[in-house]
Amino acid sequence: MRQRRAPARRVAVVAFPGVQVLDVTGPLEVFACTDRWLGEHGTHEARGYTIELLATTAATIATSSGLRLAVDRRLGDRRGRAAAIDTLLVAGGIGTAAALQDRALLRWLRAQAPYVRRLGSVCSGAFILAEAGLLDNRRVTTHWRWCGALAQRYPEVRVEADPIFVRDGNIYTSAGVTAGMDLALALVEEDHGHAVAVNVARDLVLFLRRPGGQSQFSTQLAVQAADREPVREVQAWIADHLGDDLSVPALAARATMSPRNFARVFTREVGTTPARFVEQARLEAARRRLEESAHGVDAIAMQCGFGSSESMRRTFLRRLQVPPSAYRHRFNSARLH
Repeated sequence: MRQRRAPARRVAVVAFPGVQVLDVTGPLEVFACTDRWLGEHGTHEARGYTIELLATTAATIATSSGLRLAVDRRLGDRRGRAAAIDTLLVAGGIGTAAALQDRALLRWLRAQAPYVRRLGSVCSGAFILAEAGLLDNRRVTTHWRWCGALAQRYPEVRVEADPIFVRDGNIYTSAGVTAGMDLALALVEEDHGHAVAVNVARDLVLFLRRPGGQSQFSTQLAVQAADREPVREVQAWIADHLGDDLSVPALAARATMSPRNFARVFTREVGTTPARFVEQARLEAARRRLEESAHGVDAIAMQCGFGSSESMRRTFLRRLQVPPSAYRHRFNSARLH
């Protein structure tokens, strides 16, 4: 007979009229998929998840796309409550501005915060947590478009515009929309380990389980922006050959263009120079290795084409204002366990 699993962790997402539907359904689907995967492959000690949608309004709420979501429970309603909330996430969306005026929502969040194991936000949900006074003196992020506004409105909050999600103690904030799924996968990894998170990502057909320190401004997104095929091909080739000669003459030869014309066309199509694109690609690769591997800084510098650890260090200081060693200390996933 199959042994009974340990009690599930309760995951709740707070929503409101005008919420971004993917801010809600993306993370919840990660937890639901994990619960199914653990039911099929996990041991009886593995704790799965129950999920629910909370709101101050009753019955259903209209999302920013017009799709309506059924609310499982109104805030403060204890009927049918099986367990305390383990992980509480606040979604974002175009309805955030109105939600900031919802005194009942803010009071409820302040009352719940001391009792949940993890508190977080997706996209502009960070504004709601900040308005409730829950992000003071915390490192946080949100969608890149709103980072400046968040920092200006809440000067006591330490906003980081680059990462796709940030952990500060038991507070987790993520960038826009799909980054909420990256955050949810990171929470699954905290609870169940890397292998489970990777299997869930595979089941959800996610291309890559992105670590929190990965930039919102990815060179892989830039690859999709170029109109001309030779430029896109060169961009894709760069990502797989970071240790090669990536000078303008070498790249121009691959595109069968003159160096001058290649540099002009590349800058126009991509919005940055070839040299800056190469540096960003190498920086992203180094960040991933620092986050996910135990390789030394010297080895990572060589793997990513920096030539030396000192060259990589200068790039990190110039672009991220932090040396590689400090970056690894902050973001290496092994520190979460």
